Amino acid sequence: MKSDEFAVERDKITRAPVHPGVFFERNILPEFRRQNRTIGEIATLLNVSRQTLHRVMAGEGSVTPDTAVRLGKLCGNGPDLWLNMQARYDAWEATHRLVNELKKIPTLRED
Repeated sequence: MKSDEFAVERDKITRAPVHPGVFFERNILPEFRRQNRTIGEIATLLNVSRQTLHRVMAGEGSVTPDTAVRLGKLCGNGPDLWLNMQARYDAWEATHRLVNELKKIPTLRED
């Protein structure tokens, strides 16, 4: 099997990566809800307001480093996952927002 057999051409991906807050809301929150945890209780455990948690879960607010550390502690997986997901989401958004401007910027390479 060649190592590049599953290479991903990121510039051809048309769908945005999942926002980390949306990932939390869709994939992790249901498990907490099965434990009879309310959104308000989870926000309290995270030491953030319910409004902040709702904005993040709706993909309207960014997962900041502070939020990533809090989510990582709550979920037991550390901050890196949350920060990496947010960085990938932000980079995709910026690349698509600046597409016309980026076409004007040359790529300089050393030969």
